[in-house]
Amino acid sequence: MKMLVLLFLYGLLGSCLVSAKTLHHKFVIKETKYTRLCSTKDILTVNGQFPGPTIYASKGDTIFVDVYNSAGSNITIHWHGVDQPRNPWSDGPEYITQCPIRPGGKFTYKIILSEEVGTLWWHAHSAWDRATVHGAIFIYPEKGSSFPYPAPYKEIPIILGEWWKADVDQVIAEALRTGADPNISEAYTINGQPGDLYNCSKQGTFKVLVEHGKTYLLRLINGAINNELFFGIAGHKLRVVGTDGGYIKPFDTNYVMITPGQTMDLLLFANQQSLNKSSAKNNRYYMATRPYASADGVEYDNSSATAIIEYKNQRSKLSPPSTSSPLFPVLPADNDTNAATAFTAKLRSLDSKDHPADVPKDIDERVIITIAMNILPCNDSDPCSGPFSGRLASSLNNISFQSPVIDILDAYYHQIPNVYGKNFPSEPPQYYNFTGEDLPRLLLTPKRLTEVRMVEYNKSIEVVFQGTSLLAGENHPLHLHGFRFYVVGRGFGNFDKEKDPKGYNLVDPPLENTVGVPKNGWAAVRFRASNPGVWFMHCHLDRHTSWGMTTVFIVKNGKTPEAQMLPPPKDMPKC
Repeated sequence: MKMLVLLFLYGLLGSCLVSAKTLHHKFVIKETKYTRLCSTKDILTVNGQFPGPTIYASKGDTIFVDVYNSAGSNITIHWHGVDQPRNPWSDGPEYITQCPIRPGGKFTYKIILSEEVGTLWWHAHSAWDRATVHGAIFIYPEKGSSFPYPAPYKEIPIILGEWWKADVDQVIAEALRTGADPNISEAYTINGQPGDLYNCSKQGTFKVLVEHGKTYLLRLINGAINNELFFGIAGHKLRVVGTDGGYIKPFDTNYVMITPGQTMDLLLFANQQSLNKSSAKNNRYYMATRPYASADGVEYDNSSATAIIEYKNQRSKLSPPSTSSPLFPVLPADNDTNAATAFTAKLRSLDSKDHPADVPKDIDERVIITIAMNILPCNDSDPCSGPFSGRLASSLNNISFQSPVIDILDAYYHQIPNVYGKNFPSEPPQYYNFTGEDLPRLLLTPKRLTEVRMVEYNKSIEVVFQGTSLLAGENHPLHLHGFRFYVVGRGFGNFDKEKDPKGYNLVDPPLENTVGVPKNGWAAVRFRASNPGVWFMHCHLDRHTSWGMTTVFIVKNGKTPEAQMLPPPKDMPKC
């Protein structure tokens, strides 16, 4: 009998192992000519595609991606939202977990999927290359499981982005040289196309043909460099069923607000009435995106990108094709913080029997991190172009991160000294009215350091991100590599560590990898540090990352082999 039980368990284990697959892809980074907004330029692409190829996988699969750098500049690739258990070597941020892949070089990334399911994405993690080097990752339930919502008839990737006529790396390089804010983009894009509201863009507008009565899964990704975005479709509600590689309690909405880095799974029900020969009803609808720009006095691209949803097989053979303009969705105003807050407040984990919410109820360590815009002084004889003739910077806990020249993971693993410090503080070095008005100018100057936060294995961590009103309060999307965290609380004003935790949601908070910290407010997240390695944390507004709004969490090894980092691959690029 005991032998039969063992054989049965072995069979179950074998079936689980068989269901997980090993997949292989080849990415060639190269420069390709693309024309947008009446002008042509060379952009970095993967396999000549913009956006890049979609990766299809199932929960628990392992993916090997051979990346060949055939371009003229360094590159790295990050697998955004993938936890990469014990495997920071393939996480991708430049000079954090790897040295870049040099021109002519090659590196094989190993992407280990574990609990993620739904939509994630991949993108370059060097300079601003992710503006054009990015693509979707579709992760399906494991064999024998299904989506916890109606099966879609089709799936449609919707990647939101930005377009500059200039080379994007030159845009940020010029800003860093002068100390000023970088030039804003000329357009937003939907699947690489600005849409027919922009010059020379009508012909390339992305179009989706749908059938009445069918359900479509929109896999929405905000790949924009510097802007949070509202998104909606005229005449249709959207049902939100997933975010950041996990399921949520479904809810219907007329719009979504999505920060750079975030992904959302949206059901579109093609339920508009059929068009017949006697009807004047339009059968074409705009999907559109426009910015949520929360910072007062900061210039931004205030345009709107569009794509078109069109119903097919609806017209009578005797009726002419529709020639009227598509209907436009009603989206919140660019500065509508109330609308952004109302949408975000609806996100809740599914917390079902098959998909429970494992929220840490007790914490071992709380880290409070202030998020600030700053100014670094320049020489009086050679003033910079930022505010007060200074240089724009940004910080976490008043430390503006200085990127090393040897990657931190290599330095940590091989115990190379003098690459980074271990003293990132657990709370702000100075307490003041973080969200007050007319704050003293002396608060604007940060320290420039390379400091990391050391974390013991398997500790339950709470991080409270505290926004500040220094220079300009803004909604900041903070992204942590290597983990998804539960967003247990949000609020406006200054975090009160005695009162605010009493209002936390510890039952079904959303599980995310990128959290929008409200303008002049705070957000609290919790996670269990069960993934040993070196993990980047940064604002996903790239200009803020370029200015230093970043740090690193190093999670130490546990005691057992299963709780320790994997060894480095033999083909790791060298600095």
